[in-house]
Amino acid sequence: MNPDQEQNQPPPPSTSAGVSSIGPPPLVVIPSRNPGALVSGGGFSFLTGDTNARFSYGYASFKGKRPTMEDYYETRISEVDGRTAALFGVFDGHGGSRTAEYLKSNLFKNLSSHPEFINDTKSAIVEAFKQTDTNYLNEEKSQQKDAGSTASTAVFVGDKLFVANVGDSRVVACRAGSAIPLSVDHKPDRSDERERIEQAGGFILWAGTWRVGGVLAVSRAFGDKLLRPYVVAEPEIQEEKIDGVEFIIIASDGIWNVLSNTDAVNIVRDITDAEAASRKLIEEAYGRGSSDNITCIVVRFENDEQERR
Repeated sequence: MNPDQEQNQPPPPSTSAGVSSIGPPPLVVIPSRNPGALVSGGGFSFLTGDTNARFSYGYASFKGKRPTMEDYYETRISEVDGRTAALFGVFDGHGGSRTAEYLKSNLFKNLSSHPEFINDTKSAIVEAFKQTDTNYLNEEKSQQKDAGSTASTAVFVGDKLFVANVGDSRVVACRAGSAIPLSVDHKPDRSDERERIEQAGGFILWAGTWRVGGVLAVSRAFGDKLLRPYVVAEPEIQEEKIDGVEFIIIASDGIWNVLSNTDAVNIVRDITDAEAASRKLIEEAYGRGSSDNITCIVVRFENDEQERR
């Protein structure tokens, strides 16, 4: 086990979730002797505020066919100003794992300690992302090799959900049985992203896929100091009411490269255990040929309104 994998090992699961609760055997059995074998865990909690919403969450992560593990994830339940806040994130590194690892250790710490986290969550997210990126770039000055990471995050405060995304990891919700995208991938060929890059003096080139400067296949990321100011860590934020949301999926592109939003939602819908659902998504993605690191988090909700239906 390399140091990156050791740092990313989860604590003992706080639920009784397991593969046996998935139902039929998975299409692909991931060998347990693989040093990058799938790891998972989960738990449950509730939110306080205008409404009480109980939720369970599960996470799973797998090195897959890559030689090294560059995905990290974070699940954090915090008490802030008398309210319970839940923060979930998937960080997909490139050029090494150090940026993703830094985000795991610092992004939510900076966000939950922001003085306006409860009162103005959206502004707090923007400022915490900026602060974390600036701090990381200052630490990177001595590094010769460039590195970066995407960040897909979901923050729950009271009855509100804030999705903040940087890069091409993705957050998808299930509402009334349908897949609802809560983030849009930051790709260089997105018309608004291409315009932003070119206005900053940069360019994109086709090199197997569209890349910023012919190098990077995402247009927003933390780190990547050599591609500034074309690649930025400014998040796009979407705010939703928790009411009516059945579950959300937060995942690295190891999932989305081979599964559509609808595919992923359909896989999760009938698996009530969030950890088992996360594992099933990874097994499906691996079975369909994903060649990347694969990490996902599933958060399931059960609020008072849903109970009355």
